[in-house]
Amino acid sequence: MEIRVLKYFLTVVREESITKASEVLHITQPTLSRQLAQMEEEIGVKLFERGGRKIRLTNEGMLLRRRAEEILQLVDKTERELIEQEEHVEGYVNIGCGEMDSVNILAELCGAFLKKYPKVRFDMYTATADVIKERIERGVADVGLLLEPIEMERFEFIRLKLRERWCVLMNAADPLAKRESLSVSELKDLPLCLPRRLNIRSELANLFGDDFKDLNIVFTSNLTANAAVMAQKGIAYPVIIEGNISLWDKEKIVGVPLLPKLTATSVLAWKREQPFGIAATKFIEFSKCFLGIDNTYKSSI
Repeated sequence: MEIRVLKYFLTVVREESITKASEVLHITQPTLSRQLAQMEEEIGVKLFERGGRKIRLTNEGMLLRRRAEEILQLVDKTERELIEQEEHVEGYVNIGCGEMDSVNILAELCGAFLKKYPKVRFDMYTATADVIKERIERGVADVGLLLEPIEMERFEFIRLKLRERWCVLMNAADPLAKRESLSVSELKDLPLCLPRRLNIRSELANLFGDDFKDLNIVFTSNLTANAAVMAQKGIAYPVIIEGNISLWDKEKIVGVPLLPKLTATSVLAWKREQPFGIAATKFIEFSKCFLGIDNTYKSSI
């Protein structure tokens, strides 16, 4: 017995007419009559005394009316409680992330989530993917926005389709800053700053090939912002992903893309079979939906 049909039944009882009830319910009279007949057949009793201008209930019909009213009241109460529970979700979601262009997507995700759950608060921690992954494994962070490559065997994740582009950072007054791109061979004689992550350096080593061992690496750095200081002072040329360079002062520092073009992907990840608080649980569920309904994102779950 469906809730929808019980609502039909009570509407007919209230209107004392199938014709009037069909108008109220915005369905055709034959459809409503068929639904009621199927219900009578399903439960094996006669509910209406048909004939005359008004429909009258049998004893069984009057019993069903009382029970149907109780059932629908319970359904309404349950729906209200579920809605109220949604509205009162609160707590913290701990997010770890690097300095990447995909943080823009994370911001859109968090903004949309806050519209639905305004009492939730976020604690954001910025670090490299290796550090964030370790924090997730220890339960310090709930989710992380991680730059690949990274081992994801113990994680569930959503891979973002946005590709992070690698570039060379430098002072805006540098003669190379006017270039549209820089080849790998042109970096051999420059003082470079490379990322500290070993697997990222391995990616760059593949790009540079045999020339990698001859590079003049004067700095390694874990975060783009600190590397940018070295670039602005003319001490080193950081090889980094563009990340949030678009927000920086272009009169002080610029990023010139690498050729051949090198890109990286990022993932929103969380530990598999990890118990989460209500806020983090809702955020992960929301992320799966939010990142799955737009072609900008690609789910890898």
